[in-house]
Amino acid sequence: MEELLRLLAEDAPGGELARAAGSDQAARDLALRIRAGMDASKKREAELSALVDVARELASARDPGGVLDTIVHRARTLIGTDVAYLTLYDAARGDTFMRATDGSVSAAFQQLRLPLGAGLGGLVAETHKPYWTADYPGDRRFRHTSPIDSAVGEEGLVAICGTPLIVDGAFVGVLFASNRTRRPFSREEVSLLGSLAALAAVTIVQVRAAAETAAALDQLSAAHAGVEHAAAAHDRFAEIVLSGGDVDAIAAALAELLEVWVILVDALGNELAAAGKVDRTQIAQAAGSSSASGRLVREGDCWVVAATAKGERLGALVIGGAEDLSGADQRIVERAAVVTALVLLFRRQAAEQSQRAQADILADALSGNSDPRALADRVRLLKRQKELPGQLLVAVCRGDHSGVLARLSAPVEDRLQLAGPYAGDLVLLLALPDAASGARALAEVARQTRVTIAVTGPACWGQALVEAHQQAARLVTTMLRLGRAGQSAAPDDLGVAGLVGAAEVDIRAHVDHVLGAVVSYDAKRGTDLIGTLQEYFAAGQSPTRAAKAMHIHPNTVQQRLDRITALLGDGWQQPEHALDVQVALRLLQTLRD
Repeated sequence: MEELLRLLAEDAPGGELARAAGSDQAARDLALRIRAGMDASKKREAELSALVDVARELASARDPGGVLDTIVHRARTLIGTDVAYLTLYDAARGDTFMRATDGSVSAAFQQLRLPLGAGLGGLVAETHKPYWTADYPGDRRFRHTSPIDSAVGEEGLVAICGTPLIVDGAFVGVLFASNRTRRPFSREEVSLLGSLAALAAVTIVQVRAAAETAAALDQLSAAHAGVEHAAAAHDRFAEIVLSGGDVDAIAAALAELLEVWVILVDALGNELAAAGKVDRTQIAQAAGSSSASGRLVREGDCWVVAATAKGERLGALVIGGAEDLSGADQRIVERAAVVTALVLLFRRQAAEQSQRAQADILADALSGNSDPRALADRVRLLKRQKELPGQLLVAVCRGDHSGVLARLSAPVEDRLQLAGPYAGDLVLLLALPDAASGARALAEVARQTRVTIAVTGPACWGQALVEAHQQAARLVTTMLRLGRAGQSAAPDDLGVAGLVGAAEVDIRAHVDHVLGAVVSYDAKRGTDLIGTLQEYFAAGQSPTRAAKAMHIHPNTVQQRLDRITALLGDGWQQPEHALDVQVALRLLQTLRD
C-alpha cells in the first residue's frame, strides 16, 4: 500500500501502479480510479488555464475579424480537431453565414449559409442548444439539404460538434469543431467548446459595441467639425455682406471653402458671377433644373440650388468640380444661396431706388424748373462722383425701350450719367464728345431692340440741356416719318431734315459731317473734287454735260465721281442724299465766301 501511495504521489503511469498492486485486485482498482481522477483534474486544470489564456487574448483584441480568427483557432487547438469554424446570425435574412474558419480548404464551404433548422448548425441556431455527431453524413437526426451536404462533403467533414454563442439571451452565432474522420465527442469536450463559445460571444458583443461606439464618436466628431465648418462659412458670408461685397465675392468664398468651381446665373440662365476653374459646358442643363424650393439638387456632374427671395427665383448657384458633397457642405451651399438671394434682392432694390431717383432728377433737368447747380449736385451725390462732365449728349429712345439699358455696351454704360422715362420716351444723358459718336455708339442697341434713337448735343446743364432734349424729341419724330425706325442718328445724319429740327445750326460742323472726307482729300492732294461735284449737280447729274462744262473728257469726270463714291459711300447720288450733298455744297460756298 505504501508503494502504491508513493507511485501515485510521483505521478507514475497506470502500468506501474498495476504491477505494484500485484494480486491485490481491490488495491489496483482503487489506485487506477485515483489515477484517472488525478488525470481528469489535470486535464480540467489545463483546459481552465487555456480558457484563461483565451480570455486574456480576446480581451486584448479590438478588431472584430481578428477576434473571430482567434476564437476558431483556439477551438481547433483545444478540442484537437481537423477544422474549426464560426457562423454569425443574420437577423435580416434569418439565417447564419460562415464568418471565420481554421483548417478549412473548401471555398464552397467557406461561403456556406445555414438556414435555421437545416443541418446540424441550423438546428443549433434554431434551438440555441449544442448538438454533436460522430458521423454527420449518416446521422438522420438532422435535416440534410443539398447545398449543406455538398459543402460538407467537399470539405470532407464527418464528425461535427456545434454550440451556440449566446449573450444575455441574444443569439450571436454558432461555434463548431469538426473532424474528417469518425470521432465521438465527449461531454467534457462539448462543455469545453461551450465555455469557449461563451467567452467568444461576450467578446464579439463587446468588440461590436466598442466598434459602434467608436463609429458614433467618429460621426459625432465629424458632425462637430461640420458644424464648425458651417459656422465659419456663415461668418465668412456675413462678413462679405456687411462689408458691402457683391455676389461675385460670395461665389469666390464658396469656391474657396469647398474647393469647387461656382457659377451664379440669373433667373434666365445668364451668368452673373463665376469663381474657380469653371466648366461652362455643364451650366445650361444644370441651371435649368434649379428648384424653386431652394434645396440643393444633383444634375449630372453638377449641384444646383436656387437663390430665392420673397417666393421669386432670382438666380441659381451651379457648383462643380466635386464628386460628392457632405451633408455639412450641402448646408453651406444652401446657406450661400440664401445669402446670394438677399444680396441680389438688395441690389435690385437699390437699382430700383436709383432708377426712381434718376427719373426724378431727369424730370427736373428736362423741365427747366430747377437750378442747374442743384441738379448737378444731386447727380454727383447719386453717382458718388467728385466731378461731373460740364456738357452732355441727350439721347431720346422711342418705342419699346424696356431692353435698352440692359444692352448698353460697357463704354456707353460707363459714360451714362442719368437714364429714365420722360414724356413717354426713355432719355439718356451721356458724357460723350459729340452727337455723331453717340449715335454710332447706340446704333447696335437700336438695331437689337428696334427702338428709334435720336442723339443731340453736347449741351450744358440748364436751358441748353432742355433745348437739346427738345431737338432730340423733334429729331426722333422726323426719323420715324422718314422711315428710319430702329436706327440711331444725330441731326447731321438726317441732312436737311436734321437741320430743320435744330434750334441752332453749326454750319461748319454740318458741312464737315457731309463733305469733310472730300474736302480733306482735295486739301491733301491738290485736287478739286468739290468743284467736280458742283459742276455735276449744275449739269443735272449728267457726267457728259459736266465734262463739256469743265472742258475735260467724260471718263475723267467718271473717275472723279468714283473717287467721291469711295469717300462718301454708296448712295450719295440717290435723291434724298443728293439733296443733303447739294445743301452742304451751298453752305460750304457761303463759308468760303
